[in-house]
Order: sequence, then C-alpha cells, then structure tokens
Amino acid sequence: MADKKIVIVGAGFGGLTLAKQLEHSNFQITLIDKVNHHLFQPLLYQVAMAALSPGDIAVPIRSVFRGTKRIEVLMKEVVLFDKDKKRVYTINNDTKEFIEYDYLVIAVGNKHSYFGKNEWEKYAPGLKTLNDALTIREKVFSSLELAEQLHKIDESIQYLTFVIVGGGPTGVELAGALAEILIENVKKDYINIDARKINIYLIEGFDRILPSFPAELSHKALIDLEDLGVKILLNTRVTDINEKEVMIGDKIIKTRNIIWAAGNEVQPLVKTLNVPFDKFGRIITERNLTIKKYPEIFVIGDVAAIKDEKGDYLPAVAQVAIQQGKFVAKIIQGEGGINKNQVFKYNDRGTLATIGRAKAVAVIKGFKFTGLFAWLLWVFVHILFLIGFRNKVLVIVEWIWYYFSLKPGIRLIIPRQDTLK
Repeated sequence: MADKKIVIVGAGFGGLTLAKQLEHSNFQITLIDKVNHHLFQPLLYQVAMAALSPGDIAVPIRSVFRGTKRIEVLMKEVVLFDKDKKRVYTINNDTKEFIEYDYLVIAVGNKHSYFGKNEWEKYAPGLKTLNDALTIREKVFSSLELAEQLHKIDESIQYLTFVIVGGGPTGVELAGALAEILIENVKKDYINIDARKINIYLIEGFDRILPSFPAELSHKALIDLEDLGVKILLNTRVTDINEKEVMIGDKIIKTRNIIWAAGNEVQPLVKTLNVPFDKFGRIITERNLTIKKYPEIFVIGDVAAIKDEKGDYLPAVAQVAIQQGKFVAKIIQGEGGINKNQVFKYNDRGTLATIGRAKAVAVIKGFKFTGLFAWLLWVFVHILFLIGFRNKVLVIVEWIWYYFSLKPGIRLIIPRQDTLK
C-alpha cells in the first residue's frame, strides 16, 4: 500500500510546525509556498527600521528539512483547490499543474486589508513580506537624504513626517522603533536636519492603542510612545491617502512616508474552496480544524475561523498557528481516522508588544508586566521561537549592539522600482 500523501500549502508558523512534526512519519509530504523561505514575521518591523537585516529573520525552507527524504519542498503559487477531486492546482511557467492528496492542510496566512480602498496600497505599503520591509526601509532613509538636501525650504517637512495607520502591535512597534532610530540618528548623522522637525503620527480608529491588551497596558504604551515623541490620534479614521498626504476628516497631513498597519484579510485563494466563511473571509472550521463534510482538509493559522471556550475567535498570532500545527499532526498520525469529536484547545501563553528599548507591555497568564521586565520577556520569547541557531545568535548580537549604541545595523539604500521618487 502506497504511503498517504499530505499537501501543506504555506510555510508560515503553522505549516512549518506541522511539517516538522511529521518529517519522520511514514507519510509523503509536499510543502508548497510562493517563496523559498520561512519568515519570522514578528520581527519584520525591525528589518523595515534597519535594526536587523533580512537574513536575521528568514531561513530557507529547504535548509530546515535538509536530509529529510519524506518532505518535498516546492516554490510555487497555488491557484485553485479542488476538494472533490482532492487536487491542488499550481502555476508553473503559465502551465496549470495539479498535485493529488490524501490530506490537505491550508496554512496560507493573510494579507493587508485596505477596507475596500485598494488604491491606497501603492502609497501606504503594509508589512507582511521581506519585500514590504525593504520597500519601507528604503523609503524612510531616502526621505532623510532628501530632507538633508531640502533643509532650507518648507518642502523638507513632508520627508520628515511619518504616518502609521493602525494602533495594534505592529503599528505600535513600528512607531516606537521609528522614534528611537530616526531621532537619535538624525542628531548624529544629518547636519542639516533639525531632529525637532521630525513628526511621527500613529492613527488609531478605536479609543485606545493595543485594543486587544488590558486598558491599563494600552495606556502605559501610549505614555511610552508619547515620551518618545510620537503623536497619537485616537478615534480617528483615515478618509483618503495619496502620494503626498493623508486625510483624516478635514485635516490633512503632508507626508511622503505612510505605513499601513490597520487591517488584514485572507488570501483570495481560499475563496476557491467554496465553503462557509466568517465576516472577515476566514474559513469556518469544525472543532478539530477540518472543513465540514471534508474531514481530509485542515485549515490552520490566520485563515481559520475557530472560537475558544468563551466563544471568542482565536487571534491571528504565531502561537495559535504553532499549536494548531502540532494538533493536526497528532490527528493525522493517530489511529482510527479523523475523529470529529476531537477539539482544538488553545493554550494562551501570553501577549507581548514592545514600544522601544527597555519598554514593553506583556500579559502572561493574567499577570501584567511593563517596562524593562516586560521587554526582557519579549526578547526571550522572540529569540526562543526564531528558527535556526545562526539566526538566534545574530539577532542577540544585533540587539546587544543596538541597546548600548542606539545605532541600527543596515541603512543601505538600494534603488528599487517602488523607492521614493
């Protein structure tokens, strides 16, 4: 009897964890992703702010499974799921091909959501990929170079104004990193720029930043950001964005630097499944993470809509995806087939967000922490979950260097098509 085939689409936290759990099993596994690397997304903002280099937070997928004959890695784009024929269709040199499966695991993650204003994307890039991070990095440091040359005229202000839309963890971490890195380095490296002219805005539609955190921690994060010089606009909605400005109601902020951190939506690919979705477009799963009537199809990570014991949807965070990957591995390896009564239970190990050097907020098992201790927790957790010993060492060294010197690592500007003109 031939070994059963498992196809995993997506090599993020969930997909990679599942493949690692099954690498010594008797299954034949195919892992498909559009890129050749696994990306540690929680630290992507540090690449965008030049605190880390791309290689510090990414690892080639093939390197992870080197010497494992049971796992085939394919860098391809999946374009269609055919759940009745049990096929995954990909595109290769404009030719549609298919891969058959016995079990399918969908772990494709999500993408930026501009709430119906997709034309804003070219002016306000989000932060999901290395390409996004490099685009933002080059735009930020190109702006400083232009401001250095235009210091005698008012036009320089638009290059020294930075707007981040969205006050969740990504927006807060970006704002804090921008404030620390820009203000400190402008003082030392740019003789014609007055650091006092740098304006960093964080725009949030709700009445507080970090709305998923307890109110007192949200307030602490707000105070820390304001101490760094960030201007926070709460209960504020962006009404329009173009190349040179952000509009919030009747107010206009002139800027050439806009970063989007306000929302996410699922990949269009999942619509080809033709199954029930929630209001955010995520796939509604059974309690064991399978799709109704299709027990051989699992959905994990950001694209899965599943509730906890309190009836709340699980958050789109790495820990959820990792635990789901381990859960699905146990189900597939278990005897007696797929049991609908098996239930995925998320073990919430805590939530953390960093604001800057020695500044962070954390909730661990109901206990709340702020300041240096919370920051050290944040450092420990992120180092722990980085893939590869080399990456762990490099990031630790970079952080130690930055902590004492306040000098970011990589500030090279390499021209790209979407770099600021």
